[in-house]
Amino acid sequence: MNYSRIAQIENEILPLRKELTDHRLYNQLNSINDIQTFMESHVFAVWDFMSLLKALQIKLTSVSLPWIPSKNPILSRFINEIVFGEESDVNELNEPKSHFEMYIDAMQQIKANTEPILNLINSISKGVAVPDSLNLIGASKAIKEFVAFTFETINSDQPHLIAAAFTFGREDIIPDIFIEIVKNAEKNNQHVSYNKLTYYLIRHIEIDGDEHGPLSLQMVAELCGNDEQKWKEASQIAQIALKKRIALWDSIADRISVEDLVALQLK
Repeated sequence: MNYSRIAQIENEILPLRKELTDHRLYNQLNSINDIQTFMESHVFAVWDFMSLLKALQIKLTSVSLPWIPSKNPILSRFINEIVFGEESDVNELNEPKSHFEMYIDAMQQIKANTEPILNLINSISKGVAVPDSLNLIGASKAIKEFVAFTFETINSDQPHLIAAAFTFGREDIIPDIFIEIVKNAEKNNQHVSYNKLTYYLIRHIEIDGDEHGPLSLQMVAELCGNDEQKWKEASQIAQIALKKRIALWDSIADRISVEDLVALQLK
């Protein structure tokens, strides 16, 4: 793997990564209600992440009939391993489920509103285009712009761009404070369990950090090779993807601020 070029991209996106990790949103997550609000917007990023992944699978493996060998078995193995983990992992009951489905289950357990995202899935399954489906469910401007960028990247039909957005721009920074809030809520109410969310968070950290992260970096290096232009474009798309994530975080933080103000006024 071209470690120097990977390190260069990581250095170029470092200010944006820091802006994301230091985002004001994290200081606003103080209760289960705040986590509900976060998840109700973040779930759209969890969903469209899978479209980035499947786009890579279509481009890098052989999925057409009749089957012919992939042009790059190394990339095929990388992407198939990631797909296996993301699309068919096992939940806390050892049942096969995608990470998206686990996230939905966790939302339902903490009583977050899953109606918008499930309506989106239903609309798309009926053949309605993604932008139209987002309009139908009344998605926020930030969500629509976030998802639009994802599909613009996919529609570029450039595997190195899709891989860069997937690898550098879509590492979900779900704060450790989530687990602390969940444990405190369970401690204060012995009749409540949020084990699905806890399992998802721990599993997410294990899979992304130990397995998918390194594989994704190798995938970017393999796709960019010795092409200077591709490395430059990969860095640019990674930076745009992070800016989109920051904009989404901004919108969630604003929503929590409004909800906290309303709750305070009602006391």
